[in-house]
Parts: sequence; C-alpha cells; structure tokens
Amino acid sequence: MKLSMLTTLLTALLLVLSACNGISPKPKEETKVDKTLPVVSLTKNGIITDMKTVAFEWKSISDPRVSGIYVYKKASNEKELKYYDTINTRYSTHYVDRNVEPAKQYSYAFRTFSENTQGINSKVFEVKTLPILESVSWIHSIGGLPRIAKIIWRPHISERVDTYIIERKTFEDDKWSEIEELSGRLNAEYIDEGLKDNRVYFYRIRVKTYDDIISTPSAIVKSVTKQLPKSIMEIHATKNLPKAIKITWQASKEKDFERYYLYRSDDIDGSYELIAKLYNNHFTDKIEEDGKRYFYRVAVVDKDGLESPHDTITAMGMSLEKPSAPAIVEAKLVGNKIELKWAKSDPRTTSYIVIRRAKKGWFDEVKKEFKGIKKTLFIDKDIEPDTLYKYNIYSVDKDSIVSKPSIDVEIKTPESREIIKAKKVTNRVKEERVTPTDTQSSSVTKVTPVEELDLNGL
Repeated sequence: MKLSMLTTLLTALLLVLSACNGISPKPKEETKVDKTLPVVSLTKNGIITDMKTVAFEWKSISDPRVSGIYVYKKASNEKELKYYDTINTRYSTHYVDRNVEPAKQYSYAFRTFSENTQGINSKVFEVKTLPILESVSWIHSIGGLPRIAKIIWRPHISERVDTYIIERKTFEDDKWSEIEELSGRLNAEYIDEGLKDNRVYFYRIRVKTYDDIISTPSAIVKSVTKQLPKSIMEIHATKNLPKAIKITWQASKEKDFERYYLYRSDDIDGSYELIAKLYNNHFTDKIEEDGKRYFYRVAVVDKDGLESPHDTITAMGMSLEKPSAPAIVEAKLVGNKIELKWAKSDPRTTSYIVIRRAKKGWFDEVKKEFKGIKKTLFIDKDIEPDTLYKYNIYSVDKDSIVSKPSIDVEIKTPESREIIKAKKVTNRVKEERVTPTDTQSSSVTKVTPVEELDLNGL
C-alpha cells in the first residue's frame, strides 16, 4: 500500500515538473475527429517574424467544447508536419515560437481539440524568419600610432542594438578573438592599447541586440602600429681625458626625433643605467676616479616616447690613467743629509711629490710633503739622529693627476748627534742602491747608516 502511494506521488510530481517546463501531452492518434469543432483562423496581420522568433495571432475561439490547440511544425528540410506543442486553453489567441533560426523557411498548422475529440487542421502557414542582423555599414582604422590601433565606425541604425563586439586577429592567429564589448548604440570608436611595434592587426565588429541576437561581422580593416626609431649604429668614447669620458655618436635622422637616452654600465654584458637624456649627440661623463672604465649605449626616442633598440652597439671609454710611479735608483745617507735619486718612468710627468714619514723612538710618526719637485733628485737636509725615515715618490702630470707611490725607502740615522761628514768617508761609503723592477711594488729597501758599515774589508 505504501509503495503504491509513493508511486502515485512521484508520478504527480513529474507531471507538475513537466508542466513547469512547458511540456504538454502529445495528442493521441486514435482520437476521433470532430469536423464541427472550430478551425483556427489567423487575423489579418496574424504572422510576425523576426530573426529568431515567429509569432502568430488568431481570432478568438468561443466554442465551449474546445479545450485547447495543438501546434504542428516542420522545417524546410523536413517532409511533413509533426506535432510540436500544445496550448491548453481556448482563451489564448497568441503563440510565439523562439526555437527558429534566422533566414529559414518553416511551416505551421493548428488544430483545436476537445476532451475526447479533435478538429481538423487549419491552413498551413508558410513563414520565413528574417535574415540575421547586419553589422555596422562603415568601419575605418587609423594606423601608424605608437603601440595602439584606433577603430572608428558609423553607429548602427537599428535601435535594437545594445552593444558592439570588437574582434581582432593577426597573421599568426587561426581565428578571431573577442577583445572588447562596448555598451551603447551611439558608440563610434575603440582604441586598442598595449600592442607590439610595427605589427599588423585586423579588426571587425559585430553588433548585439537587447535580446542577445548577434549580427554578421562587419568588413575587415587593417591597422599597422608605428615602427620603432632606428638604432644608433656608431658610438665613440674617449680614453685619454682626465677625470672624464666624452661620448659621441651618429646623429639620428628620424623625422619625429625627440631626444637621446644614454646608458652606462661597469660591464659590457652588465645592467645598463640611464644616466642622461639629451638633445645633442655628445656627452661628457665626469669621473672622479683615474683609469675608470665604463661601457656606453645610446637609444633614440621619438615624440611618441618610442625607444629604439640599444643593445647592439656598445662603446668602451676610460678616464685617463694615473702616470707611472717613479723608479727609485739610489737612496743614501751622506753626512747630515739624505739623498734620493730616481728615474722618470712616464713621459706625462711634469713634477714630483716626495712624502716623508719620520718616527723617533715611541713617538708618533710625523708626515711631511714636498711638492713641485722638477728634478729627479731630492736632498733632505732637515734630519735628526736616531730617527727612522720612510720615503715615497709620486709622479704628477700636467692635469695634476698623481701616480701611485713608488716603493718604500727606509733610512735610519745614527744615534750620535754628530753625524759623520761626507768628506771623512770619501771613497769609503758603501752605498745601498735600489733598482726596482716593479714601480708599483710595496717592498721596503733599508739603507744602513755610514758608521754602522763594516769597513775592514775595504
């Protein structure tokens, strides 16, 4: 008993759901035909067609025997009319079929039915749906813009149009892509941004109505984005200027030239930093460090901000190197003075600097500088006994660039305040000569005071 009741409830539920979904009972083939039942007759303008809709209007049916109307339909590729739908009331005078396609031929017929019988078919009504809506009648593209394309068109004349669907394609694409949907029938332009330089793009437009009908595509237009400025093919950088590197390059011939961007890096394959925006094709890079090397690249920028490639041509420049340090050839203690002799090691040298450091016992070291020395000889008369003297000599060029120091020279004066005079040791002084092979070495040469020399072997 319970199973029977459950089955009945499920059946009723299915019928309710079917009714909710617009599903009606199919007419029975064995139903008796009653020719006295009224025949469906359309009004004067009883058929209205659209692209995806067909609507019918018929005269009112007043016969109380009529329970409803059967609808029959066939497409142009079908042989005969088939049952299509049921209208379950005689009071309805309209029927709309939304299951049609644009520009297609269909046939319809109607038949009334009562509780146990059905009438005869109405006249067969031939209808043809409207062709699909055409897109905009005029479209135009504007090319040569920097990384953008502009599309303009004439607004669609149909007030049913709600949006414009913009489609794009390139030579490499297999199919069209929808890139934007613009609301508003009176819209008349679209700007496509973020494109590649010197690239061809194709565009077309479809319109979409308020009831989601999409038109055929418009004519296809082509837009070519602006080409990048041409690269600089010749760059020069100096290697002989003091505290500076001058960079020059080939002038750009671009018609819409705006400026140059100058880039610099410590390494040829390193990261290049923008250091100057220029209108002239030369620049002097001020450098604090002597012998500093940099790599330079130049880009051309046009009035739209497009920048040429600049990773192919590189110039290496360098600030003027320091002059070579002097080569000390002799250092000796002669009586109450110290004499230093050296050789000129760089033709750029115009003068010398001698740095003396003196240290006596536990006292702090005292530093003294002697500048503007023109000869390759230095005689230090201002010395004291029992003191350690250290000397370095520097070359100086005409631009006041100072070399690295020479090798260190150390001389220790004797403890006695009465320093032996040079004439008492004539032809008996054994001198320590310094002949360095590397002027940049930091090795130390010590010179023994005269009175500490072993003269017995002379």
